[in-house]
Amino acid sequence: MKSFHPPVRTLMGPGPSDVNPRILEALSRPTIGHLDPAFIEMMDEIKQLLQYAFKTENELTMPVSAPGSAGMETVFVNLIERGDKVIICQNGVFGGRMKENVERCGAQAIVVEDPWGSTIDIDKVERALTENPDAKAIAFVHAETSTGTRSDVEVLCGLAAKYDCLSIVDAVTSLGGIELEVDAWGIDAIYSGTQKCLSCVPGLSPVSFSERAVRSIRERESKVQSWFLDLNLVMGYWGSDAKRSYHHTAPVNSLYALHESLLILQEEGLQNAWDRHALNHEALVAGLEALGLKFVVDKEYRLPQLNAVSFPASIDDAAVRTALLNDYNLEIGSGLGALAGSVWRIGLMGFASNKSNVLLCISALGNVLAAQGLQADVSKAVAAALTVYAA
Repeated sequence: MKSFHPPVRTLMGPGPSDVNPRILEALSRPTIGHLDPAFIEMMDEIKQLLQYAFKTENELTMPVSAPGSAGMETVFVNLIERGDKVIICQNGVFGGRMKENVERCGAQAIVVEDPWGSTIDIDKVERALTENPDAKAIAFVHAETSTGTRSDVEVLCGLAAKYDCLSIVDAVTSLGGIELEVDAWGIDAIYSGTQKCLSCVPGLSPVSFSERAVRSIRERESKVQSWFLDLNLVMGYWGSDAKRSYHHTAPVNSLYALHESLLILQEEGLQNAWDRHALNHEALVAGLEALGLKFVVDKEYRLPQLNAVSFPASIDDAAVRTALLNDYNLEIGSGLGALAGSVWRIGLMGFASNKSNVLLCISALGNVLAAQGLQADVSKAVAAALTVYAA
């Protein structure tokens, strides 16, 4: 065996995204102790930078030392107890994972389903809340990674407040990519991931909890079923007290990387980051539509950072993705669940959301599709994208 040296890829799938070289450099800095005063100082800065990214003043804002799925589990195991009732909105894979978490907490999941590729139906959610006045929380995905669909968090959180429910939001693919306002929208609990629009390395999950949610955690009748994710314990390490209590060995170097990625986001500015994702999305849409491809989600609800693109039945899905990887070092994602085998998921997240990647994707995909017999005018498609940039 020899040291592992991965090939250089352009990552335009559903995640992870390309990592900024500044973040890779931060990852390589000397490791220090996770209770070192210098490290504690950096932890405080990470909290402040996450508050900026989430647009919140929540005191309990921190990164969970594990991927986004653990952030999801952190929220549910801390807020939901056996016998609780939770309204789950499902219009893709990750709403289904919320349901799994609720049921594993011993709670009852009331599922409001919508077709994959459509946004959450507000009227159906309100009916579910009316029929279940004892519901403790409503949970939904802001940016559904399996379909590329955005849902209206502000309206859904308004419904939660109207019916005296906690609001739980999956922002794994939205943080840093599209508008997200935790305080202004009244979000009670939210979780994300570092490997999407933050363009950090995988393995951390930023979370934030409102004062109302923190009270719910502190007033639980039963112990949190996970020792590692019990925020009553973790708050002793990520809290604001000068003296931090040992809970677990934090992933020191990964937190260096997160600090750097959040600095990069702050330097660019949230609105500028959102605008950049939107512009590159419009250019990609123009190019792919010129190739004859169609988008799954209606324009109003499309995610700029995660594009679900359908293709003709005559196209060999796996062969296309393999050719892109082997011939162009370009990774795009396959469909999940109900959309498996009928769509590609093309990411434009964080550092990977740039003009060069858009043009590479359009030209490479066009060439591979032409090789499979599709009438694809690559020059016309690239020109369509460039017209968007020139506008």
